[in-house]
Amino acid sequence: MSAATPFFASAGEATSHVPATGERLLVVDDEVDIAALLATGLRFVGFDVRTAHSGAEALTVAAEFRPHLLLLDVMLPDINGFELCRQLRRDQRDAGVIFLTARNRTEDAVAGLAIGADDYINKPFSLDEVVARVRAVLRRLNVGGEEAPESVEDGVLRFADLELDEVRHEVRRGNSFIDLSPTEFALLRYLLQNSGHYVSKPQILTHVWSYDFQGAMNVVENYISSLRKQIDCFDPPLIHTSRGVGYSLRLGRTS
Repeated sequence: MSAATPFFASAGEATSHVPATGERLLVVDDEVDIAALLATGLRFVGFDVRTAHSGAEALTVAAEFRPHLLLLDVMLPDINGFELCRQLRRDQRDAGVIFLTARNRTEDAVAGLAIGADDYINKPFSLDEVVARVRAVLRRLNVGGEEAPESVEDGVLRFADLELDEVRHEVRRGNSFIDLSPTEFALLRYLLQNSGHYVSKPQILTHVWSYDFQGAMNVVENYISSLRKQIDCFDPPLIHTSRGVGYSLRLGRTS
Protein backbone atom coordinates (compact mmCIF):
# COMPACT_ATOMS: atom_id res chain seq x y z
CA MET A 1 0.00 0.00 0.00
CA SER A 2 1.19 3.54 -0.67
CA ALA A 3 3.22 5.13 2.07
CA ALA A 4 1.42 8.48 1.97
CA THR A 5 -2.00 9.81 1.12
CA PRO A 6 -2.15 12.59 -1.48
CA PHE A 7 -4.30 15.63 -1.02
CA PHE A 8 -6.12 17.21 -3.94
CA ALA A 9 -6.97 20.76 -4.86
CA SER A 10 -10.66 21.30 -5.44
CA ALA A 11 -11.86 20.60 -8.98
CA GLY A 12 -12.60 24.27 -9.50
CA GLU A 13 -8.93 25.15 -9.10
CA ALA A 14 -8.00 22.94 -12.05
CA THR A 15 -10.31 24.82 -14.42
CA SER A 16 -7.67 27.53 -14.80
CA HIS A 17 -5.93 25.15 -17.23
CA VAL A 18 -6.89 24.86 -20.89
CA PRO A 19 -9.31 21.90 -21.23
CA ALA A 20 -7.81 18.61 -22.38
CA THR A 21 -8.90 16.88 -25.59
CA GLY A 22 -9.74 13.40 -24.37
CA GLU A 23 -6.27 11.88 -24.06
CA ARG A 24 -6.47 8.44 -22.44
CA LEU A 25 -4.96 8.05 -18.97
CA LEU A 26 -4.67 4.93 -16.81
CA VAL A 27 -4.37 5.52 -13.05
CA VAL A 28 -2.98 2.53 -11.14
CA ASP A 29 -3.16 2.73 -7.34
CA ASP A 30 -4.20 0.05 -4.85
CA GLU A 31 -5.87 2.67 -2.64
CA VAL A 32 -9.32 2.74 -4.24
CA ASP A 33 -10.41 6.09 -2.81
CA ILE A 34 -7.23 7.84 -3.96
CA ALA A 35 -7.48 6.39 -7.47
CA ALA A 36 -11.16 7.44 -7.67
CA LEU A 37 -10.45 11.00 -6.50
CA LEU A 38 -7.56 11.39 -8.90
CA ALA A 39 -9.58 9.96 -11.79
CA THR A 40 -12.52 12.28 -11.02
CA GLY A 41 -10.27 15.33 -10.98
CA LEU A 42 -8.58 14.38 -14.25
CA ARG A 43 -11.92 13.69 -15.94
CA PHE A 44 -13.15 17.09 -14.79
CA VAL A 45 -10.50 18.81 -16.93
CA GLY A 46 -11.22 16.65 -19.97
CA PHE A 47 -9.13 13.48 -19.83
CA ASP A 48 -10.53 10.02 -20.58
CA VAL A 49 -9.52 8.08 -17.46
CA ARG A 50 -9.62 4.45 -16.38
CA THR A 51 -8.41 3.07 -13.06
CA ALA A 52 -6.84 -0.18 -11.88
CA HIS A 53 -5.95 -1.29 -8.37
CA SER A 54 -3.41 -4.04 -9.02
CA GLY A 55 -0.76 -4.91 -11.54
CA ALA A 56 -2.83 -7.74 -13.03
CA GLU A 57 -5.85 -5.47 -13.47
CA ALA A 58 -3.67 -2.74 -15.00
CA LEU A 59 -2.32 -5.13 -17.64
CA THR A 60 -5.85 -6.19 -18.59
CA VAL A 61 -7.22 -2.64 -18.75
CA ALA A 62 -4.21 -1.30 -20.66
CA ALA A 63 -4.47 -3.99 -23.34
CA GLU A 64 -8.01 -2.86 -24.15
CA PHE A 65 -7.82 0.85 -23.33
CA ARG A 66 -4.42 1.62 -24.94
CA PRO A 67 -3.65 4.65 -22.72
CA HIS A 68 -1.52 7.55 -23.90
CA LEU A 69 -0.11 7.92 -20.38
CA LEU A 70 0.16 5.80 -17.22
CA LEU A 71 0.08 7.15 -13.67
CA LEU A 72 1.62 4.30 -11.65
CA ASP A 73 1.89 3.94 -7.90
CA VAL A 74 5.22 2.37 -7.01
CA MET A 75 3.80 0.23 -4.20
CA LEU A 76 1.22 -2.27 -5.50
CA PRO A 77 -0.03 -5.44 -3.76
CA ASP A 78 0.85 -7.98 -6.44
CA ILE A 79 3.72 -6.51 -8.47
CA ASN A 80 6.37 -3.82 -8.14
CA GLY A 81 5.39 -0.67 -10.03
CA PHE A 82 8.69 -0.69 -11.91
CA GLU A 83 8.18 -4.25 -13.14
CA LEU A 84 4.63 -3.33 -14.14
CA CYS A 85 6.03 -0.43 -16.16
CA ARG A 86 8.40 -2.79 -17.99
CA GLN A 87 5.57 -5.19 -18.82
CA LEU A 88 3.20 -2.46 -20.01
CA ARG A 89 5.83 -0.91 -22.24
CA ARG A 90 6.57 -4.17 -24.03
CA ASP A 91 3.33 -3.68 -25.94
CA GLN A 92 2.90 0.10 -25.56
CA ARG A 93 6.35 1.58 -25.96
CA ASP A 94 5.04 5.05 -26.83
CA ALA A 95 2.92 5.47 -23.69
CA GLY A 96 4.13 8.08 -21.22
CA VAL A 97 4.79 7.02 -17.62
CA ILE A 98 4.57 9.08 -14.43
CA PHE A 99 5.33 7.36 -11.14
CA LEU A 100 3.60 8.29 -7.89
CA THR A 101 6.03 7.89 -5.00
CA ALA A 102 6.31 8.77 -1.33
CA ARG A 103 8.23 11.99 -0.77
CA ASN A 104 10.84 10.34 1.45
CA ARG A 105 11.73 7.61 -1.07
CA THR A 106 14.16 9.34 -3.44
CA GLU A 107 15.45 5.94 -4.52
CA ASP A 108 12.05 5.25 -6.10
CA ALA A 109 12.37 8.33 -8.29
CA VAL A 110 15.89 7.38 -9.37
CA ALA A 111 14.83 3.82 -10.14
CA GLY A 112 11.90 5.12 -12.18
CA LEU A 113 14.14 7.36 -14.27
CA ALA A 114 16.53 4.47 -14.86
CA ILE A 115 13.82 2.43 -16.58
CA GLY A 116 12.69 5.34 -18.75
CA ALA A 117 9.90 7.04 -16.78
CA ASP A 118 8.95 10.48 -18.08
CA ASP A 119 8.36 12.06 -14.69
CA TYR A 120 7.55 11.29 -11.08
CA ILE A 121 5.29 13.01 -8.55
CA ASN A 122 5.93 12.96 -4.82
CA LYS A 123 3.01 12.35 -2.48
CA PRO A 124 1.23 14.34 -1.19
CA PHE A 125 0.38 16.35 -4.30
CA SER A 126 -2.28 18.73 -5.58
CA LEU A 127 -4.53 18.06 -8.55
CA ASP A 128 -3.18 21.17 -10.32
CA GLU A 129 0.33 19.76 -10.09
CA VAL A 130 -0.76 16.38 -11.48
CA VAL A 131 -2.65 18.00 -14.37
CA ALA A 132 0.30 20.25 -15.26
CA ARG A 133 2.77 17.38 -15.27
CA VAL A 134 0.47 15.09 -17.24
CA ARG A 135 -0.02 17.76 -19.89
CA ALA A 136 3.71 18.44 -20.04
CA VAL A 137 4.49 14.76 -20.70
CA LEU A 138 1.72 14.48 -23.30
CA ARG A 139 3.07 17.60 -25.01
CA ARG A 140 6.55 16.09 -25.20
CA LEU A 141 5.06 12.91 -26.63
CA ASN A 142 3.13 15.05 -29.15
CA VAL A 143 -0.17 13.46 -28.12
CA GLY A 144 -3.19 15.37 -29.36
CA GLY A 145 -1.74 16.48 -32.67
CA GLU A 146 0.41 19.39 -31.51
CA GLU A 147 3.02 20.54 -33.98
CA ALA A 148 6.56 19.33 -33.43
CA PRO A 149 9.17 21.97 -32.51
CA GLU A 150 10.96 23.66 -35.35
CA SER A 151 14.19 21.91 -36.25
CA VAL A 152 17.39 23.35 -37.62
CA GLU A 153 18.88 22.66 -41.03
CA ASP A 154 18.74 18.88 -41.53
CA GLY A 155 16.87 18.34 -38.27
CA VAL A 156 20.04 17.42 -36.39
CA LEU A 157 21.37 19.35 -33.40
CA ARG A 158 25.12 18.89 -32.86
CA PHE A 159 27.73 19.66 -30.24
CA ALA A 160 31.21 18.11 -30.35
CA ASP A 161 30.59 14.43 -31.18
CA LEU A 162 27.02 14.52 -29.82
CA GLU A 163 24.11 14.51 -32.29
CA LEU A 164 20.34 14.66 -31.71
CA ASP A 165 18.18 13.85 -34.73
CA GLU A 166 14.74 15.37 -34.22
CA VAL A 167 13.23 13.65 -37.26
CA ARG A 168 14.33 10.11 -36.41
CA HIS A 169 14.22 10.77 -32.66
CA GLU A 170 17.74 9.38 -32.31
CA VAL A 171 20.73 10.40 -30.22
CA ARG A 172 24.28 9.43 -31.07
CA ARG A 173 27.62 10.11 -29.42
CA GLY A 174 30.42 9.26 -31.79
CA ASN A 175 29.52 5.86 -33.25
CA SER A 176 27.25 4.88 -30.36
CA PHE A 177 23.47 5.23 -30.29
CA ILE A 178 21.96 6.33 -26.96
CA ASP A 179 18.43 5.26 -26.04
CA LEU A 180 16.70 8.09 -24.17
CA SER A 181 13.20 8.44 -22.77
CA PRO A 182 11.02 11.23 -24.24
CA THR A 183 11.78 13.46 -21.24
CA GLU A 184 15.52 12.84 -21.42
CA PHE A 185 15.36 13.56 -25.17
CA ALA A 186 13.55 16.87 -24.52
CA LEU A 187 16.05 17.85 -21.82
CA LEU A 188 19.04 17.09 -24.05
CA ARG A 189 17.43 19.02 -26.89
CA TYR A 190 17.10 22.09 -24.64
CA LEU A 191 20.72 21.81 -23.53
CA LEU A 192 21.84 21.49 -27.15
CA GLN A 193 19.81 24.53 -28.16
CA ASN A 194 21.65 26.47 -25.47
CA SER A 195 25.07 24.84 -25.79
CA GLY A 196 27.84 27.00 -24.40
CA HIS A 197 25.42 28.80 -22.07
CA TYR A 198 24.24 27.86 -18.60
CA VAL A 199 20.51 27.31 -18.09
CA SER A 200 19.00 27.36 -14.60
CA LYS A 201 16.69 24.81 -13.01
CA PRO A 202 13.65 27.13 -13.30
CA GLN A 203 14.43 27.68 -16.99
CA ILE A 204 14.64 23.93 -17.55
CA LEU A 205 11.36 23.33 -15.71
CA THR A 206 9.64 25.98 -17.81
CA HIS A 207 10.98 24.86 -21.21
CA VAL A 208 11.15 21.09 -20.75
CA TRP A 209 8.43 20.30 -18.21
CA SER A 210 6.26 23.37 -18.93
CA TYR A 211 5.49 24.00 -15.28
CA ASP A 212 6.95 25.90 -12.36
CA PHE A 213 6.72 24.20 -8.97
CA GLN A 214 9.31 25.21 -6.40
CA GLY A 215 9.33 21.71 -4.93
CA ALA A 216 10.19 20.16 -8.29
CA MET A 217 13.79 21.33 -8.52
CA ASN A 218 15.03 17.85 -7.56
CA VAL A 219 13.29 16.52 -10.67
CA VAL A 220 15.79 18.48 -12.77
CA GLU A 221 18.73 17.24 -10.69
CA ASN A 222 17.67 13.60 -11.07
CA TYR A 223 17.16 13.86 -14.83
CA ILE A 224 20.48 15.65 -15.32
CA SER A 225 22.15 12.85 -13.34
CA SER A 226 20.44 10.20 -15.46
CA LEU A 227 21.33 12.00 -18.70
CA ARG A 228 24.93 12.49 -17.59
CA LYS A 229 25.34 8.75 -16.96
CA GLN A 230 24.36 8.05 -20.56
CA ILE A 231 26.06 10.95 -22.34
CA ASP A 232 29.19 11.40 -20.25
CA CYS A 233 30.19 7.75 -20.07
CA PHE A 234 32.24 8.83 -23.11
CA ASP A 235 35.18 11.25 -23.11
CA PRO A 236 35.28 14.14 -22.87
CA PRO A 237 32.39 14.91 -20.47
CA LEU A 238 29.98 17.44 -21.98
CA ILE A 239 27.34 18.17 -19.33
CA HIS A 240 28.69 20.69 -16.85
CA THR A 241 27.33 22.13 -13.63
CA SER A 242 27.94 25.58 -12.22
CA ARG A 243 26.70 25.53 -8.63
CA GLY A 244 23.99 28.08 -8.05
CA VAL A 245 23.86 28.91 -11.78
CA GLY A 246 22.74 25.87 -13.75
CA TYR A 247 23.80 23.35 -16.40
CA SER A 248 25.51 23.65 -19.76
CA LEU A 249 26.85 21.59 -22.66
CA ARG A 250 30.47 22.63 -23.13
CA LEU A 251 33.98 21.31 -23.52
CA GLY A 252 36.30 21.63 -20.55
CA ARG A 253 36.43 20.69 -16.90
CA THR A 254 33.18 19.49 -15.35
CA SER A 255 32.14 19.95 -11.73
